[in-house]
Amino acid sequence: MTRDDRPFLITLFTIGGAYVFLILLMVAANTIFVTQKGLVGFGTPEIRFAIWFSMATSTASALLSTLVAVPLGYVMSRTEFRGKRLVDAVLDIPIVLPPLVVGLSLLILFQTPPGRIFQKYVFEVTYQEVSVVLAQFAVGCAFAVRAMKITFDQMTPRSEQVAMTLGCTWQQAFFRVVLPEARRGILAAFAIAWARSFGEFGPVLVFSGATRMKTEVLSTTVFLELSVGRIEAAAAVSLFMVAVAMFVLLILRALGPADAVGRTVRP
Repeated sequence: MTRDDRPFLITLFTIGGAYVFLILLMVAANTIFVTQKGLVGFGTPEIRFAIWFSMATSTASALLSTLVAVPLGYVMSRTEFRGKRLVDAVLDIPIVLPPLVVGLSLLILFQTPPGRIFQKYVFEVTYQEVSVVLAQFAVGCAFAVRAMKITFDQMTPRSEQVAMTLGCTWQQAFFRVVLPEARRGILAAFAIAWARSFGEFGPVLVFSGATRMKTEVLSTTVFLELSVGRIEAAAAVSLFMVAVAMFVLLILRALGPADAVGRTVRP
């Protein structure tokens, strides 16, 4: 770095640092605001239920997301087919759409004749516990698919090709070679889907409602506490969610920059 480069680097650090500082200020303000009264709110049955229910539904939706993301990410990375660009664009719809629109779309879907028949003869979905998992899955899976596609993109196909020349079928090469090599990417995809599901609000509010002790998750708890004027409890729950999100992000960082998207197989 020369002396002439310093103004440029100072400008970059100033712009980027201002945003980092803003994030830290928000977290600090939330921490300071949380009073003893807000912490007492964690003792209420409603918030205890929301904590347990958020953990359970986020785990369920992350597992479903990973089960879908692994094969779909592999197909999008390793195969070529007509309409692939269109499919790739469709996969980004849950990411770019406003969350409320995702929830509204799910709500309308289950009010169509096929949706009504399903709810009548199979099981009810709208405003039920299972709807929370579906709402979280609808968004979280898109992020998991992207993570898995990056994982497979950064893995050379040479290992599986060698396995097939040695007598393995494509399916056997996938399960015996590809999946073990992609294990860290799979963990990263699960963690990303879990974190996204844990913080989901719009789709859950519209599609599942915010019924206490039934479909209430922590994100809707913040909304409900604010709506009745208990801002201290809302701040405490928000701080808890920040702590959980930071924990998940640290796990992702612990996987390493390369490992988070899968181990690259070298020729």
